[in-house]
Amino acid sequence: MSSTDDHSLCGCSQCCVSTSHAAVLSVGAEISITPEPAQLAPGDNVTLLVRGLSGEELAYTWYAGPTLSLSYLVASYIVSTGDETPGPAHTGREAVRPDGSLDIQGLLPGHSGTYILQTLNRQLQTEVGYGHMQVYETLAQPTVLANATELVERRDTLRLLCSSPSPAEVRWFFNGDALPVAVRLGLSPDGRTLTRHSVRREEAGAYQCEVRNPVSVSRSEPLNLTVYFGPERVAIVQDSTTRTGCTIKVDFNTSLTLWCTSRSCPEPEYVWAFNGRALENGRDHLNISGMAAAQEGTYTCIAKNPKTLLSGSASVVVKLSAAAISMMIVPVPTKPEEGQDVTLTVQGYPKDLLVYAWYRGPASEPNRLLSQLPSGNWIAGPAHTGREVGFANCSLLVQKLNLTDAGRYMLKTVTVQGKTDTLELELQVAHGTAFLPSDTGVYLYK
Repeated sequence: MSSTDDHSLCGCSQCCVSTSHAAVLSVGAEISITPEPAQLAPGDNVTLLVRGLSGEELAYTWYAGPTLSLSYLVASYIVSTGDETPGPAHTGREAVRPDGSLDIQGLLPGHSGTYILQTLNRQLQTEVGYGHMQVYETLAQPTVLANATELVERRDTLRLLCSSPSPAEVRWFFNGDALPVAVRLGLSPDGRTLTRHSVRREEAGAYQCEVRNPVSVSRSEPLNLTVYFGPERVAIVQDSTTRTGCTIKVDFNTSLTLWCTSRSCPEPEYVWAFNGRALENGRDHLNISGMAAAQEGTYTCIAKNPKTLLSGSASVVVKLSAAAISMMIVPVPTKPEEGQDVTLTVQGYPKDLLVYAWYRGPASEPNRLLSQLPSGNWIAGPAHTGREVGFANCSLLVQKLNLTDAGRYMLKTVTVQGKTDTLELELQVAHGTAFLPSDTGVYLYK
């Protein structure tokens, strides 16, 4: 059926009918036409009820179109005989009642449009009534289309389109609820397009659109949107306590675990560094076991987001506690045998060391001097056998032990401030299980 706009229905001097796009027929000056029921869907049956007739009508003529044109003629009806004559616009579903009303069975969307009733009375005068009927279709499920479903916060623009083949009212839903007011501000005038510039993380979630008319409602499947952000607030945590920017004191030979935390989507990639040197650790935590002086320093965690290409870092300083700073000599291994190497490891040596010296016996006897390291230079003393090696951390390596290497060893250290400390160790050397050469060239045998 053809339809017309509001202005084209005011075309005759007898009546001027105002119409609307709701499913209510327009009312004429004398004749009113009302659909029953008022809201119509395809397949429904409807009666266009006519009121305001004089009761002296001889004939009714129905038109489905904007004008009294033969091409729009549905049917003519003679009251006295009940004869109905179909016209060119008759679809086989229309029938005129004796009271002038029009029945339509099994409505189609094409039945929407303007309807005109023309009556002829006994004085051979005609009256005309106009109306409009809307058949609302059953809406198919719409689809939400997006320019992208993975966006970067404050950088990317979000555009969502509610795709539906039918004209209908559109509503949007976010995580199952009506779209927030702030987000609704990005809707186009027809409500079908949602635009958000510099998308925020709060706008990540499930989006749906719903189309509706007076007889049908249909909602789309959810479209999930991810918004990447961060890393932010990168911090180093120890035992649930934030330690970023702090100094952590650790007892000697104890363990410490540092955790790197941040706010980020997705979870960032982690890199740890010690005193500026990268460590082979790609996890969110770092274990420091057997704390010693060599592990003192600055630990840094760097968090990198592979999606936003942003990064952040945090650092802590780890030091031995005061109780662990006092020096001590520990042989490694603790019970060396003949033929083995042993390292006299110095724990807690002063950081401001100026010079140290090792002695094979009392430090007061110069001829007992094994070696010393003044200002980084190695010097062998009278007691040096060629098997001893000193290190910058004050430790002493004795290679290929023999039984004569057992006995007292003494270490003397001097700091830049002139502080002097002396340590001593009684080294035990166990009998070996093989032939070993002695310093004199005589093979010893157990």
